[in-house]
Amino acid sequence: MPSKVRSIGSVTSITLAAVSLASCTTVPLANSSQPEVAITIDDLPVHGPYPAGETPQSVGSAVVRALTAAHAPAYGFVNGHWVAEQPETAGVLRMWRSAGLSLGNHGWAHRHLSEMSPAEFEQELVRNEPTLKAGSEDWHWFRYPFLDEGWKSPKRAEARQILAKHGYKVATVTMDFGDWMWTAPYARCRAAGNEASVARLEELYMQAARESIGYYRQVSRTAYGRDIPYVLLLHISPFEARMLPRLLTLYREGGFRFVNLPDAEADPVYADQVQLQLPADPKDMEGKAAAIRPLPFRTDFAPILDAMCKG
Repeated sequence: MPSKVRSIGSVTSITLAAVSLASCTTVPLANSSQPEVAITIDDLPVHGPYPAGETPQSVGSAVVRALTAAHAPAYGFVNGHWVAEQPETAGVLRMWRSAGLSLGNHGWAHRHLSEMSPAEFEQELVRNEPTLKAGSEDWHWFRYPFLDEGWKSPKRAEARQILAKHGYKVATVTMDFGDWMWTAPYARCRAAGNEASVARLEELYMQAARESIGYYRQVSRTAYGRDIPYVLLLHISPFEARMLPRLLTLYREGGFRFVNLPDAEADPVYADQVQLQLPADPKDMEGKAAAIRPLPFRTDFAPILDAMCKG
């Protein structure tokens, strides 16, 4: 699937030699209560490319195993066009539900809000619903594809009105490290048989995850004076399937408690995301923090990953 184009973090490009140092500059902060994180996973049932020998079904199975082994609830956000085009991928959704995990709406074909009329956006929403109605969970949660919710555009209010009309709440994102950026280089390195580079990808992934925890905890403390229940964005990719057990252990060892999305967004900071009749907040968490002080440093892993296993 295409990459997310709206970053929710501020990044600064650095050299590869500085990556390890950067991962130490935003360590998790001490907290008087146990921090909480809700896991959300986008682009079910397909997020490729897939290395040889891996399929949407094998990836989905590995992700479900990791979540259930960690007793971590999760919401998966579905693009229904895959089920229409590749009917066998419906098994990923059945597997997900059988494990007691929840599904939400990610739009039929993963289209940018900014590229659609209000009528087209509504069609993207409702066309996806038959796939979701098969379950008993609260599937009226919407994750904007590309995190494109029409900031500073009239389309934001129009989309919110449509979502409210159909009974939706917005699954926002308050923790992210761009995990989708590892998908293509992992496929390239596997195709090249370059296991040393695969190991390097694993190291960079964990560095990015550690750095993001410290970054967003500092941003939350600046914006709200406390740790909010975070909503973590991930993707159902082959590399995610490989790394998810280690990622969940990282959060657990960092003192986090896994909670479900509706419980996280019951926090008052998410009020405008779950009560869409309210005015939309003009600033997200990072915008609020940036108005108080400069945002913490973040490593830009994109150029490093883009260069790996090419040529």
